[in-house]
Amino acid sequence: MRLKLVPEGTSFDFFKRWKIWLGVSALMMVVGFASFMLQGLNFGIDFRGGTTIRTESTEAIDVGVYRDAMSPLELGDISITEVFDPTFDEDQHVAMIRIQSQADGEAISGDVIEALNTALDAVAPGIKFVSVESVGPKVSGELVQTAVIAVVLAIGAVLVYIWLRFEWQFALGAVAALVHDVVLTIGIFSELQIKFDLAIIAALLTIVGYSLNDTVVVFDRVRENLRRYKKKSLAEVLNLSINETLSRTMMTSVTTLIALISLYVLGGDVIRGFVFAMIWGVIVGTYSSVFVASTILLWLGVKRDWSKPSTPTGNQFANIDA
Repeated sequence: MRLKLVPEGTSFDFFKRWKIWLGVSALMMVVGFASFMLQGLNFGIDFRGGTTIRTESTEAIDVGVYRDAMSPLELGDISITEVFDPTFDEDQHVAMIRIQSQADGEAISGDVIEALNTALDAVAPGIKFVSVESVGPKVSGELVQTAVIAVVLAIGAVLVYIWLRFEWQFALGAVAALVHDVVLTIGIFSELQIKFDLAIIAALLTIVGYSLNDTVVVFDRVRENLRRYKKKSLAEVLNLSINETLSRTMMTSVTTLIALISLYVLGGDVIRGFVFAMIWGVIVGTYSSVFVASTILLWLGVKRDWSKPSTPTGNQFANIDA
């Protein structure tokens, strides 16, 4: 007996309420964009410049005591947060200390880090500096520009790839889905004020690839069925194609989410932001492949005069049991 996440021979009508799906997506994008414009992102040390110190001690962390011990050093804006993780031992207490770039535009020096260690050791004997990361403001500004360029170029490359492989209507549908995924991911990071660093940029590029893979599988089946069922309307062909690939889509998404949720719970706080972005990206990427990319394609329409025979290239695993 095999587990099936999706029954065989489904015939869901994904376009019965297509205006509602596009409306929900548009509303979520507006909310995400508004949050980004109003409160921005909680940039990590990679993008803001400064120094992040991860400490570990056997003594319980008191943020007020830590701050008082560091205040004589006059380092400016200091953020201290205690890190909680189910994998920590009972006597393992971890804190993240973030210190702004100094007046000369540089990160704190080695002498200052040593002074910090001495000051904190007085209130938490045996404290260890597990890691120290420093980024200057010039480098952080360049990283922001590079990150934006990387995401834009990735989406642009997808536009060209889909345009050459399919038709321009398919390309616009795929790019609309990718923009949808990226905007919603940035929006939720802005809304929840989760730390946004270089790892999240890596997650965004991974999300683009994941969503594109889902979309291409559906579009391959759409192209194949358009040649096979020449008398069916475009909406019927799209519904048929999505239903035929639904088993594969669900199997891929669910198994990926199982692995990601395990990493989120057990992987520790260092990768938690990246994993959260991936979990959110898999969910919205699956949604956009079905409801955004295909709906845009239905709205734009596509010509039906292909003379080439139907080929199952790229769809040999589309009917996998799930």
